[in-house]
Amino acid sequence: YTLSLHDALPILDILKMDLQLMTDIQDEYLRKLLELSEEEIRREGIKLDDSVESGMVQVHYAAWLFRKRAANVNETGMPRFLRYELNKRLMSQVMGGKKNDI
Repeated sequence: YTLSLHDALPILDILKMDLQLMTDIQDEYLRKLLELSEEEIRREGIKLDDSVESGMVQVHYAAWLFRKRAANVNETGMPRFLRYELNKRLMSQVMGGKKNDI
C-alpha cells in the first residue's frame, strides 16, 4: 500500500501516525484493517484509486475500525467526518464529477 504523496509514504505508516503508534508490534493487524477498510468502502459502491484522497479515506476508515474495537464502549458509530467523506466520494462518482466538485 502506498499513497501517491510527494514522499510516497506507505499507507501503513500514515495509519500508524494517525493512531500515534510508534512500534511495529501491530503492523500485521493494521494491514488487515487496511484490507478490510478497502473491502468495506468498495462494498458501499465507492471506487478507490491511487489518489491521496482515496488513501486517506481508507486510512480514516481503518483507524475508525481500530478505535472502535479498542473503545470498549457502546458508542462505536461511524464518525460524522468519515461518513461525510464516504458520501462525498460516492456522490461525486455517481454524478460523474471530479473529486472536488461537491
